[in-house]
Amino acid sequence: MLPGARALRAAGLLRPPGAAPRTGAARRARCGPGQRPVGRGIALPVGPDLRHFLRVAAAGQPGPSPELPPEPGSSPGAPKVYLETYGCQMNVNDTEIAWAILQKNGYARTKKLDEQHRSRQCCCLPREKAEQAIWNRLQHLKALKARRRQAPAALRIGILGCMAERLKEEILHREKLVDVVAGPDAYRDLPRLLAVAESGQQAANVLLSLDETYADILPVQTSAGGTTAFVSIMRGCDNMCSYCIVPFTRGRERSRPIASILQEVRMLSDQGVKEVTLLGQNVNSFRDLSEVQFQSVAAPGLSRGFSTVYKAKPGGLRFSHLLDQVSRIDPEMRIRFTSPHPKDFPDEAIKLSETSPDHLPQVLQLIQERHNICKQLHLPAQSGSTRVLEAMRRGYTREAYLELVHHVRDSIPGVSLSSDFITGFCGETEEDHQQTVSLLREVRYNTGFLFAYSMRQKTRAHHRLQDDVPADVKKRRLEQLIATFREEAARANAALLGQAQLVLVEGPSKRSASELCGRNDGNIKVIFPDAELEDAAESRAPGRAQPGDYVMVKVTSASSQTLRGVALCRTTLSRAAAAH
Repeated sequence: MLPGARALRAAGLLRPPGAAPRTGAARRARCGPGQRPVGRGIALPVGPDLRHFLRVAAAGQPGPSPELPPEPGSSPGAPKVYLETYGCQMNVNDTEIAWAILQKNGYARTKKLDEQHRSRQCCCLPREKAEQAIWNRLQHLKALKARRRQAPAALRIGILGCMAERLKEEILHREKLVDVVAGPDAYRDLPRLLAVAESGQQAANVLLSLDETYADILPVQTSAGGTTAFVSIMRGCDNMCSYCIVPFTRGRERSRPIASILQEVRMLSDQGVKEVTLLGQNVNSFRDLSEVQFQSVAAPGLSRGFSTVYKAKPGGLRFSHLLDQVSRIDPEMRIRFTSPHPKDFPDEAIKLSETSPDHLPQVLQLIQERHNICKQLHLPAQSGSTRVLEAMRRGYTREAYLELVHHVRDSIPGVSLSSDFITGFCGETEEDHQQTVSLLREVRYNTGFLFAYSMRQKTRAHHRLQDDVPADVKKRRLEQLIATFREEAARANAALLGQAQLVLVEGPSKRSASELCGRNDGNIKVIFPDAELEDAAESRAPGRAQPGDYVMVKVTSASSQTLRGVALCRTTLSRAAAAH
């Protein structure tokens, strides 16, 4: 469930060359206590933060949350919509887009689904592993829908996102529970689909688009009042890995115009957000084609030893240009991005145009040089076996991947690495599995996301390969990978003992109200006692750290997932970088 308050994002123009970065402090100063500025002169009360609703979504079942104030402009008799989100961060962003469209068309949002509310829709935006949770949830809603059948406002249920696109026929016909089905590129059509559903008919639109990015939509920021936010920069994927359903459910790659992304990040800065994650299925293949003068830019190369199933794509402003511009907006805002593909980290600088002698530093160089770009990279390996990687169509060998890891660590000293792994893929042998175990040991990731393979319809693996690894073998191999990862991550994190880490405070620890929780530059959770602190520059009176503050914390203990320490002082991102 996604509790949140209304916030606006807007498309706009690039900041003029030489303009000073804005931190948002001037607009925040105009607001009263407990408020954040939105747009121009509009202040909103602080609501639940991003971590709150991500924890609820990760739990797989909706839970109760408080009612928020009515959205501005909504009438008391407006039809109500109830939203639940399952699955990945892209689905969180999709929810913001869908809700913005519905709100503009006169809907009000409710946070409780019961018989007293005139809820018209339950929107679930799932990815693969969440699909069973959705079917279970639909069964739970079946009785409620039956009780509401004769009510003045009948309950209408909708499924949005990847699952809607992939399983449209099954969703519409299984027990006739669902009234509206909308794929990831059909959210603009939601008002019409709901109108059809109100007439008693089922309505569906799962058409994929070659150009839809929702760049002109002003999403309703569900994390308003929080310290972090996600900004979608592109949709779809062209990599066609044999196990992956994304190209078939979210379509081909297309990127938002850089101008609209920059304006959105500026607005988040004005709201007081201190960390932005640039979001996409394959962010470092970003290619903005909206500027005519960059249509002839040569296609960048690939990481050494990597290949791809599609031809190189010339033209457009690339991810390094976007990252360069975003990092200049607010020196006190951390910048992260996820997920990149290992193939898209070439060494050479990018020439901006054929007529310009200027070259832009590559992504790794930008991360190393800019104090507000986090020294953390997600490098999804998927397997440590070259033979399995070939079956997965990943476009690299084990040796090429390890060469990239060494290059990254040489380029960015102290970088924190995370990765994805799939165990039990088609044809995986015990030897293949042991090669993945050895890769985990050799690289020693700080964070890992490990899963047992589950075949998906429409994928190349579904058509060409056999899911021939028994379930009990997958389970055993997954358990071994998890144990190996935790052992090595604990060793990696132990290397930070005694060091001072800059932590962005997110809020109280889940386990103790007397402790605060935040994340360091490497995206590792850090917990420390909530105590009165001095300010590093003595520009503020001593006080307790608040969400959004930067705090220096000396690490005193470490596990595979968490660091613990004692707070030294409050500081700023720029001051900490200058003192490093």
